[in-house]
Amino acid sequence: MSWFKMSRCVFDSDLWHDVSTFRLFMLLIGKATPFDGKRVAGEVLRKGQYLRSYEKLREDLAYKMGRGKKEYSKKTIHNCLQKLIKAGRITVRETDQGTVFTVVNYVKYQEFGGIAEGTGNGTAEKLHERDKQTQKDNKHLKHLEHLSIKHKDRRKRVYDVSSLHYKLAQHFYEQIKRNNPEHLEPDMQKWADDIRKMMEIDKRSEEQIRDLIEWAQQDDFEMAVVLSPSKLRKRFDALAIKVRQQKRQPATVETIAATKYEYDYGF
Repeated sequence: MSWFKMSRCVFDSDLWHDVSTFRLFMLLIGKATPFDGKRVAGEVLRKGQYLRSYEKLREDLAYKMGRGKKEYSKKTIHNCLQKLIKAGRITVRETDQGTVFTVVNYVKYQEFGGIAEGTGNGTAEKLHERDKQTQKDNKHLKHLEHLSIKHKDRRKRVYDVSSLHYKLAQHFYEQIKRNNPEHLEPDMQKWADDIRKMMEIDKRSEEQIRDLIEWAQQDDFEMAVVLSPSKLRKRFDALAIKVRQQKRQPATVETIAATKYEYDYGF
């Protein structure tokens, strides 16, 4: 049977007088993994961490009322977590699998019997030395976690030639080759990834991207400047303004030819 420690000083803390926050904190400590390297839903947790969704926390903290069961509202859960975060008792990190809750002083609670003041397992000096070692260990763990996240971010996505992002990248290259048949073939995977960023991060639509690609390669100046999706992404708004200004010009033979590939931004 597993167990966890908690200092008696909790009875004198503000937590004791806040039932909802106290229950949530006890749940996080009790459910936190007691060792490093535990894998949950693809996430590698370190000591003192717990992976859970906000909705599941509501279920975990449900309590009896009469003959039925009552759950805290999402707002109550959020407020309780904010209190714990503000007090420096926990930190949170969002992932695709849920939220990773980290009990800040977990090692302290479990190895030293809580927040002591020169009592417990040794003298104040010994506790101070242990506390310094704990801080050192925590810094090391944070460094390892940072390296893990950094390594994870570095993993490149591979785009299939049939994917929308790759097709738009290929369309961009074909438009450039119309102006310069000798243009060297680029890294299409990198181009496809930049297209994805425009769509997922910048919220540009497929039609907006396609139309602006074609417009840029029809413009005498921009065709020599906008030669990659990354450049298109950086200048997207500026190009949209140029298109809008061009559409406002008097309808002459020259402007009609220049606006053959109109770009509709809703103006």
